[in-house]
Amino acid sequence: MRTSYRLTALATAALAALLAGCVAPSHTVVHADASYRVPPVWTPPPPEPVISVQVEPPLVQPAPILVDVAPPPMLVEVPPPQPYPGAVWTGGYWGWQGRWVWCAGRWASPPRTDDVWVQPYYEHRDGAVVFVAGFWAARGVAFVPPPPGLHLSIQVAIGGGTRPVGPMGVFVPPPPGSRPGLIVPAPIGTPPAVVVSAPPVTNIGMRIQNNTTQINHTVINNTVNNTTNVNNVRNVTNITNVTIVAPPGSTADGKAFHSDVPAAAHLAAAMPTFGHVRAATPPPVSAPLPPNVNAGRPAAFGGAPQAAVPTSMPPGHAVPAPAATGLPPSTGPTSDPAVLQHERDLQQQERQQQEHQQQERLQQERQLQERQQQERLQQERHQQERQQQWGQQQVHQQQEQQRERQLQEQRQQQQQQQQQQQQQQQRQQWERAPSREQGREDARDGYAAAHRPPASAPPAREAGRPDDHRRDARDADRAHVRGQDRSREQDREKEKEKEKDRDR
Repeated sequence: MRTSYRLTALATAALAALLAGCVAPSHTVVHADASYRVPPVWTPPPPEPVISVQVEPPLVQPAPILVDVAPPPMLVEVPPPQPYPGAVWTGGYWGWQGRWVWCAGRWASPPRTDDVWVQPYYEHRDGAVVFVAGFWAARGVAFVPPPPGLHLSIQVAIGGGTRPVGPMGVFVPPPPGSRPGLIVPAPIGTPPAVVVSAPPVTNIGMRIQNNTTQINHTVINNTVNNTTNVNNVRNVTNITNVTIVAPPGSTADGKAFHSDVPAAAHLAAAMPTFGHVRAATPPPVSAPLPPNVNAGRPAAFGGAPQAAVPTSMPPGHAVPAPAATGLPPSTGPTSDPAVLQHERDLQQQERQQQEHQQQERLQQERQLQERQQQERLQQERHQQERQQQWGQQQVHQQQEQQRERQLQEQRQQQQQQQQQQQQQQQRQQWERAPSREQGREDARDGYAAAHRPPASAPPAREAGRPDDHRRDARDADRAHVRGQDRSREQDREKEKEKEKDRDR
């Protein structure tokens, strides 16, 4: 019974298959709607709370600091018209006071006649940022980049941040609305405001380069240099514009960018922003910043911030609420006359203190110059005295030499005179010798004739021969000459002893 059932089922399946082969095939219709999605437009993230302060720049290059996070993208800060001739626009930039704070730009007079404004310095080094704040410097004084081997203690930002993303070397913060952490390579001395008119960037690729400039018949091609070895920083101030270049994959709109921007900070900041990007700068506040993790250090090394001076902002900049700045409500602007008067008094005291310090510095410089001048005059006086003494010594030596020559001449003359006298005496003696001998012979002859015995007397003994008398006379003369020679030698020895005594 069970087997027959299985056969019936198989037969039914085979019959169904034969019938399906004879019937016309059916078509299945599939409806597929093809749609192309447009890539979404990149929208910048909401801006983080910004603390805007106004600092008093130092008169010398401040010490560098090492920060663990990159500065935020630039803010838009349109400078007002120049209030008076000679005013210099110290463009806004990101400064360090325990965190990145916006140092508002302003028109200011140089503290000294020949001072120039030196732009802030940012450098990507080993995953951190080396920062040097802007300052006033005397004209002709070149900026000294921090050496590569400089050891710095890293400063940790309050509230955290994003590590720098990009190549190593000098840079400026990215354009407004860019992805946080990105950096834009740029030559030393580039104002950060040059990127305000550039589009936001989302990837690495935007860079800034200087144009070729003819200076003193020498062509200087300033290109992007990501190293810290800079030979001549003064050339940056002679460049009138810079070129911003970005490939399509780095900008927020996906388009390549190439533009020439004025290198002057106030002209670059006054250029229109890119599209709808407008990261306006909040007005500076005079409230103190939150406690710093590096308390006790100078402001240049992340210590207590400098006092802020509130100023009026240009038209079109809305004043945000205190909550928008990230500060407590009590730190916002107040209309209390007592508080405002207290702030004015503090600002006046600070200005007076700064003026007093500047006067002290000027006085110290003046005193230093006076001391240097006195030292130079004293050195010149000593040199003149030494020259005068040397001249006197030379004159004295010449006089001594002349005196010695005179003495030698006198001795030679005396010796010559003595020799002449001796020779004359010898001649006289030799001339007298024959006459003396003749006289002696005559005397002997007369004596012999007087005492000759008579002829009858025996002959007397023969007298001495004339030759013997002559020999005796010559011996006597020679003894006399030897005596004179001995006396002359004694005189010479005495003179030599006298000369030795004189030399001593």
